Amino acid sequence: MATLSEIIQRVRRNHGLEHATIHLLTRRFPNTFLAGHSDPEGFWLLGEVPSEAVEEAVHEALRRLRNGERKLAVHPGCGTNYLVSGGLAALAGALAMAGAGRRWRDKADRLPLAVMLGTVALMFSQPLGYLLQERVTTDGDPGALEVVEIIPTRRGRLTAHRVLTQE
Repeated sequence: MATLSEIIQRVRRNHGLEHATIHLLTRRFPNTFLAGHSDPEGFWLLGEVPSEAVEEAVHEALRRLRNGERKLAVHPGCGTNYLVSGGLAALAGALAMAGAGRRWRDKADRLPLAVMLGTVALMFSQPLGYLLQERVTTDGDPGALEVVEIIPTRRGRLTAHRVLTQE
């Protein structure tokens, strides 16, 4: 039975491989929407790309991560970035409204402050989101991670690939 620490490490490595794969596929299919979701068993890749291209990209991504291209594990479209941006902007808005009166006019008077604090929060959120990816939500070192199987699937109009891994 895996410990919580081992499970978290597996998710981080799979998340890094997911991002690296999406980087490579995005270069090959630049106008294609791609998304992913990682878990301890591997990751899901959503997007209209051929299975052969997914298989090539997954194996190339793993090889490149093993060869030290750790930055491939960090992706600008990661949910971590959106979570950090949304969280900091919400906190900035709450701070701006702290102590405002009950009237709508009192709150409206604080809107310029809320916009300014929200903007500053978004400026800081970008490097913070990348930093959290690097140190918390992904791992650019795949360790002993191996790709076991890639299973293409289709749900209605949605094309997905399930990438199963093991260590």
